[in-house]
Amino acid sequence: MSHFVATLRSLPEYLRLFRRTARERYDWVSPLAILALSCIGVAFIFSAQYSTRPVLPKELGLKWILTMFSQNWVKQILFLFVGAGLYVMVSLVHYRFWLSIAHWFYLACIVPLILVLIPGIGTESYGAQRWLDFGFFSYQPSETSKAAVLLMVASVLARSQIGTVRQSLGTLGKLALAAGIPMFLILLQPDLKSAIVLPPMVFSMLYVSKLSTRFFAVALGAFLLVVGVVGWDSYSYVQFMESHGYSYQTDRGKYEPHTWIKLHDYQRNRIIAFVAPEKIDPSGTGISWNRQQSLISVGSGGLTGKGWTQGTQAQLGYLPRAVAHNDFIASVIAEEKGFLGSLTVLSLFGVVLFNGIRIAGLARDRFGTLIALGVTVLFAVHVFVNIAMTIGLVPITGIPLPFISYGGSFVLSCCLLQGLVQSVYRFRKDFV
Repeated sequence: MSHFVATLRSLPEYLRLFRRTARERYDWVSPLAILALSCIGVAFIFSAQYSTRPVLPKELGLKWILTMFSQNWVKQILFLFVGAGLYVMVSLVHYRFWLSIAHWFYLACIVPLILVLIPGIGTESYGAQRWLDFGFFSYQPSETSKAAVLLMVASVLARSQIGTVRQSLGTLGKLALAAGIPMFLILLQPDLKSAIVLPPMVFSMLYVSKLSTRFFAVALGAFLLVVGVVGWDSYSYVQFMESHGYSYQTDRGKYEPHTWIKLHDYQRNRIIAFVAPEKIDPSGTGISWNRQQSLISVGSGGLTGKGWTQGTQAQLGYLPRAVAHNDFIASVIAEEKGFLGSLTVLSLFGVVLFNGIRIAGLARDRFGTLIALGVTVLFAVHVFVNIAMTIGLVPITGIPLPFISYGGSFVLSCCLLQGLVQSVYRFRKDFV
């Protein structure tokens, strides 16, 4: 009895110790912001598909359960629960553990990228072969490849001395292979959106490794040149079709073999819809439909929006139901919650991103800094391109919005990456 009483008396001290340990050992800023973003995501996935939701059977039973779990917002909750478990597990492991197994993890992620390209193994959908179907879950290997490239690049840079470009040629060659192999395999699927987010992450990690600024100047020049050539080639395509009286929809094959840059139809469509929408689709009912409807959604929301589940663009199907709950979820939020709702979402992302930079600065070694910064830049690219896509600032690429867009593989990938950042924070004082 006396032992029990003594335990009760010491309970306040235990609680103070727990709070101090939790405050020092765990970063609560990003997890709380991520939780808020995830809740917003579930709410607006539900809203985006509200008008087409199935009617639940009146009686509880197997049919009720199957109907309930067929809805994407319910699936998203399950993905988030599994992702939360993954986040916790990764955060409990010392981040330097990944330094010792980075090569093996990289190889383990490359194998599915190869398997998904094999006919009969990879699942084809919408003209792309990007998924491995396990029946109860479709896995997209390109998502885990982001973590693989991150850890591989961080491990190479952590073990290498970086100086001038000439002194770092060996390291740059390794990094080119580490990032180039998965990018090549991803482009073969084809999955442009997953490939284009990798270079900014790698270049940011090279930048903090203090590589010569001349390298980045040349890389930026090459990037602008490629963008200019692709834009010019696509615009020339439009001019050629107009001058020869061809119809883009029926006669594009007459010019396609003579273009400098060979692209898939859907890729060229998106570029042309961005470069010359008024010429190629003046009515806005063809290849620029998604872009136009997204702009209408964002513009019609006003300051406070039309109200949750009251957005006409998604509810009436003008914003296509196939993309409203994933690629264009930001448009749904803007229409239903207006500028203030969009600002809230952007503020939460700002918290996650700036906190990631703070954690990168707190890391005791280069490997921890590279992990935290790489993840932060990767998320920043996702957020910027997705939002810019919905308001017409960049071509439509299909890049999802972290923790808000629907998608199991993407949610798990985001949780894994943020778990690595939490691990960097937790073990920032334990250098091994």
